[in-house]
Amino acid sequence: MCRSRGEVLIHPKAIIDPQAELGNDVNVGPYSIVGPNVVIDSGTDIGPHVVIQGPTHIGSDNRILQFASIGSDPQDKKYRGEPTKLVIGDRNLIRESVTINRGTVNGNGQTVIGNDNLLMAYIHIAHDCRIGNNTIFSNNASLAGHVHIEDWVILSGFTLVHQFCRIGMHAFTGMGSAIAKDVPPYLVVSGNPAHPHGVNKEGLKRRGFTPEQIRALRRAYKVLYRQGLTLDDAMSELTDLADNEQTIGPMLEFIRRNTRRSIIR
Repeated sequence: MCRSRGEVLIHPKAIIDPQAELGNDVNVGPYSIVGPNVVIDSGTDIGPHVVIQGPTHIGSDNRILQFASIGSDPQDKKYRGEPTKLVIGDRNLIRESVTINRGTVNGNGQTVIGNDNLLMAYIHIAHDCRIGNNTIFSNNASLAGHVHIEDWVILSGFTLVHQFCRIGMHAFTGMGSAIAKDVPPYLVVSGNPAHPHGVNKEGLKRRGFTPEQIRALRRAYKVLYRQGLTLDDAMSELTDLADNEQTIGPMLEFIRRNTRRSIIR
């Protein structure tokens, strides 16, 4: 039988540190360990054999399955025990054996995961990563440190992302992709090393993009990847296209941002 702590249901074989804060309707399964400086908001379900270390803040209505390791120390040789943080939003599904590390002081001090994400089995998210909303990470995808994944990205199984890379919104990576450069929004990329293979038109259709918007993005893709232009010349043409089609704006802004890694071309 589970024991209750207010409205919290804790299995008798779970270990909850007195300094942890659990909201209403939080369930904690057998053999799970919740350490100090962990905050778990209402409605979150923690399965068996889960380890959560702090400082970590987990939002509402998440589900974390067995053997996940959440908020452990960053895998960084420069880390010296500083109180860095992991922040997880709401309604995420974190599957079996997922590992998510806290941030480092040499990064932004925290790893951040947004809302409504699906992290399938054996995912690794390293220190200082920032994950948006509504992403899907298929089995065994791995992010090195300081990676930024925008909204609606899908990483297929065994995708590997190099440190400091960015993947723009609505992008899709093929199975076994090795990402060593930034991926602009809307693209499909695959291979080792990954190369662009057009616009993610099927994903865009599912998310309500109109045929006209998709055609505009395909024109933008041709400018960037099929006309043999320098990046500066391609950016000039994309600026003109963006004046008539707002959907191209996020692609243009993504490329304009300062980054440690160039875009995939």
